[in-house]
Amino acid sequence: MERIYAINNISQYNADNNTKTLNPLVSVIDYSKAEMREWGNVNSIKFQYGMYCVFLKDVKCGDMKYGRHYYDYQAGTLAFFATGQVMEMLIPAEPYQPAGFGLIFHSDFLLGTELGKHIRNYKFFDYETNEALHLSDDERKMILDSFSKIEFELTQPIDKHSKKLIASNIELFLDYCQRFYDRQFITRDAENKGILAQFETLLNTYFMSEYPQIIGLPTVAHFANELHLSANYFGDLIKRETGQSAKEYIQNKTIELAKGILFERNKSINQIAFELGFKYPQHFTRLFKQKVGITPKEYKFTEK
Repeated sequence: MERIYAINNISQYNADNNTKTLNPLVSVIDYSKAEMREWGNVNSIKFQYGMYCVFLKDVKCGDMKYGRHYYDYQAGTLAFFATGQVMEMLIPAEPYQPAGFGLIFHSDFLLGTELGKHIRNYKFFDYETNEALHLSDDERKMILDSFSKIEFELTQPIDKHSKKLIASNIELFLDYCQRFYDRQFITRDAENKGILAQFETLLNTYFMSEYPQIIGLPTVAHFANELHLSANYFGDLIKRETGQSAKEYIQNKTIELAKGILFERNKSINQIAFELGFKYPQHFTRLFKQKVGITPKEYKFTEK
């Protein structure tokens, strides 16, 4: 049996977790204050997020499924969800006491704030659950301190500074999370290089197949899917390892292949463009000139 639980209302979510509502659009949750989780005959719950949610759980509370992949949600892991996302959690057989903390905030709270202007820059809200943030002890302390500062501002009498200070503290918290993700990319360097090698192999295989003529130019989403990663996490990983965005990496590979094919005099520019997956030859010419500085036709005869 499956149950759907929508997180759309701060007051309702606070009530479900024995937390006092201090602000109708922002809340810091201490899950140890919540009642024991007993779901009866429910096997899984689909959480529908109508707000931004960040969870630091201190107890194993069931495997989670986000998108197509399951993830063993470890205690002490920080997970992020954005408005409109859905996560499925498999319910453990025995009741359990929640533990840990959560930061919940509605997108309406961000209106008119600096954070609201660039909330989408925090791409980890679009990472898959298996790409969650694994904290060191020092990082955990920093995260808990950030939660405390946000909660402190929520407990203060509302004045003209309240919204700015709360939003600034949330932004600082997210900046720390971005720093910790950058650290995670570094500490998993060997694993990341393995993914980069797989990406290079998949890219070569793509161009050796009929995919370019059938599907078109290779996309970031295609390779992220092949590597079982979200497009955002994959893109950030490639950027970290190569200094190029995944899109730039694919484009540069395409142009390098094009240079080799241009030496074959029996192929026209149109034929080469189609062979590489370009829908329109002029798009190939435009990209080639952007990357090389001259048109494919000029390159073909210059290099001969």
